[in-house]
Amino acid sequence: MRIKFSLIVFFLGHIYSSCTNTTASEINSTNLEKSKTIVKTGIEVLRDRNFKELAGKKVGLITNTTGVDRNLKSTVDILFEANNVELKVLMGPEHGVRGDHSAGEWVPFYKDPKTNLPVYSLYGKSKKPSPEMLEGIDVLVYDIQDIGCRSYTYISTMGLAMEAAAEQNIEFVVLDRPNPIGGNRVEGNLVEEGYLSFVSQFKIPYLYGLTCGELAGLLNEEGLLSNQQKCKLTIIEMDGWTREMTFEQTGLQWVPTSPHIPHKDSPFFYPMAGILGELYSVSIGVGYTLPFQTFAADWIDPIAFAEKMNGFGMEGIVFRPISFKPYYSSMKGIELNGVQVHITDHEKVNLSAVQFYFMQANHELYPEKNPFELCEPSRLDMFDKVCGSNKIREIFTQDFNYEKVKWYWEKDVDTFKAMSKPYYLY
Repeated sequence: MRIKFSLIVFFLGHIYSSCTNTTASEINSTNLEKSKTIVKTGIEVLRDRNFKELAGKKVGLITNTTGVDRNLKSTVDILFEANNVELKVLMGPEHGVRGDHSAGEWVPFYKDPKTNLPVYSLYGKSKKPSPEMLEGIDVLVYDIQDIGCRSYTYISTMGLAMEAAAEQNIEFVVLDRPNPIGGNRVEGNLVEEGYLSFVSQFKIPYLYGLTCGELAGLLNEEGLLSNQQKCKLTIIEMDGWTREMTFEQTGLQWVPTSPHIPHKDSPFFYPMAGILGELYSVSIGVGYTLPFQTFAADWIDPIAFAEKMNGFGMEGIVFRPISFKPYYSSMKGIELNGVQVHITDHEKVNLSAVQFYFMQANHELYPEKNPFELCEPSRLDMFDKVCGSNKIREIFTQDFNYEKVKWYWEKDVDTFKAMSKPYYLY
């Protein structure tokens, strides 16, 4: 009897334990779902309003594969199917409207196979909508997910399109989307005269802490468009987004904004390595499976280098040794060694400083391997354009100490924060 009683107690306890664990798991799952913030992007808010801002108008749309709703339906198809909207023409930046073109590839005029609408490229020969592209258009709509960095050319496309809209006296509507690295991060100096280019189109910091809609408002009102033009601007705001949010917290699906920004964390890595990457003398993971997440070369001892980088004590980040062979790009098939970047705290890490600390560590360990001397001379000009000034390179290369150039790199941050705050929508 004692044995039977013990068995009964055992099985009852087992059943109770299983039920308790299942319930706790279900509760945790429910709480997780509740804690996920659901953000509505501009296209979804516009649709909820029955497209009233576009109703009865002839529309031109600038978008790409990132212009989708939460169910990944393209903004092209949403507007094309809207009964009260007349979508007339499509325009796409680098990579094309439906994302079917490679980086840097010129896209000719063609017809969209699904809607049969004309598609014009705004990358390559024509970066700005021409009067012919806008003929018969009442309103030009912009819907592209950006990554919050001025050298990423989508915001250049947006600004040039705003200028074209102003010149043709047509409306410009921005369907707003999240800044995936949040709305509080500002890093880098303002672009200086002589260094304005398609990778630094406007006098804003390297990381500007605004959504594309907020940036459009600032460009329009602060006279940053060419000849201080102003367009008739309307911003369709998001619902539910707040400035401290990363993309992970929005509840939205991440669509790669370009081939080397494949994941929702990729926008954090791009500004860590993108400036150095312009030199092509060190691998930043482009050509391997970790774009913008590595610093590697064939002369580096990965263990010693990881110790050096971790020794700088940078907040919110840690480095581990790595060795790999790129599958494509300039160092294809070469055995490279270095470090992989791991973010431990998105709020604390200073993103753009990481590449300068790499160059500092490289100079201390391998002074004969100067990335600025190992690159093609033309790449120095590109480095300066992305920095928005030649002063960053000139000051830094005096002794390769980030602390010596930090003051110049950060000198405009507070001023820009004050200037941009009136344009916050969230």
